[in-house]
Amino acid sequence: MPRPRTDIRARILAAARARFVAAGVDGSPLRRIAADARTSIGMVYYYFPSKDALFLAVVEEVYVRLLGDLEQALAGPHDFAGRLQALYARIAGASALELDVVRLVAREALSSSTRLQSLAVRFSRGHVPLIFQAVGAGVKAGELRQDLHPAVLMAATIALGTLPQFALRVVGKSLSLPLPSTEQLTRQLAEAVLHGIAAPR
Repeated sequence: MPRPRTDIRARILAAARARFVAAGVDGSPLRRIAADARTSIGMVYYYFPSKDALFLAVVEEVYVRLLGDLEQALAGPHDFAGRLQALYARIAGASALELDVVRLVAREALSSSTRLQSLAVRFSRGHVPLIFQAVGAGVKAGELRQDLHPAVLMAATIALGTLPQFALRVVGKSLSLPLPSTEQLTRQLAEAVLHGIAAPR
């Protein structure tokens, strides 16, 4: 007989996400998460065999939706510059929940080699090949430099366009300088990736 439908798993994920974002994975006791979710520690272990499995499920819940949007942005019929701007525009539109999970991922990747490895494996089946395919198509179409290794082009696409957006969203309000609008930011980051930051000769 099938189990009755329940929201326990969703409650556990929400409680874990709130605890993990506030105190990190290691600073979040599973008993406290269970209490926040109004369930037992046994139910936490029923759904998630370890705290790391719970952490990955918290990430996956947000990542899978973001990944679908990134896939759609990179599948557009435009040239590489257009796909790049669509990618950056989606990242610029990241929700507060997505930003919380990005901060969580960054913190845990720096604090745990086990979690870093698990995240690397997941991302290697997620946004990394999507961006790599877009870069490969850009090289094949003659839109990107062919003298640079595709891995370098992919790293530049990610590092120069996505990380600054997350950083500006997180610390932007505390900076004393005015920030560009979202549209300006996505366009200018794509411009910087494609043409560099040096003044034209």
